[in-house]
Amino acid sequence: MNKTHQSERSSVTWRDGNVPVSTRFDDPYYSLEDGLAETRHVFLEGNDLPARLRPGFHVAELGVGTGLNLLALARCAADIGTADIFYTGFEAYPLQREDLARALAPFLSLEDLADALLAIWTPDGFHGRVGPVTVRMILGDARDTLPGWDQQADAWFLDGFAPARNPQLWQDDLMAEVGRHTAPGGSFATYTAAGFVRRALQASGFEVERRTGFGRKRHMSVGHKP
Repeated sequence: MNKTHQSERSSVTWRDGNVPVSTRFDDPYYSLEDGLAETRHVFLEGNDLPARLRPGFHVAELGVGTGLNLLALARCAADIGTADIFYTGFEAYPLQREDLARALAPFLSLEDLADALLAIWTPDGFHGRVGPVTVRMILGDARDTLPGWDQQADAWFLDGFAPARNPQLWQDDLMAEVGRHTAPGGSFATYTAAGFVRRALQASGFEVERRTGFGRKRHMSVGHKP
């Protein structure tokens, strides 16, 4: 990937009805078993949310995908009455709006938040509100865009496609940027337990732990900065 890909759109095929699969990476956007349960197990619980949420808390994500993780975050914050949460997502290959709508349709408990996201979604990036969360999507290769980002996250959702299929989003230099853009006491969570990813995150300043994964995945990784 490089900057010339910034205008490209993601194309998908569909599995089991409404589960989108990237044709570029031949990988589903979320679990075939239960995408929302996976999100809650890996990204919310993995970052100790909602316990850590507070006004001004900032979540960043590599790989916006369908926005399902964002919607789960927004529902989590709304349910506990925490406002003024921030989310920044980095995405190189955004979905078309009609594909996004189809991918989110099965999650009826998130319908109001999905409607809010669809109202601001463009494949060229977006900025607006989804429930209690102020959201922004930065378009382009994260290896180009993250180094110039002038903020730090309290929690990271590392949700690129599988490292074996999309190694660019798990490279050592990008994981170093994740570490550099994490506030003291901040955290990350990811569904992968690949050894080279865990080592790169350790090298970037995280204390890394392997935990039980979701569904068929035996392990996942979480970590925090002291």
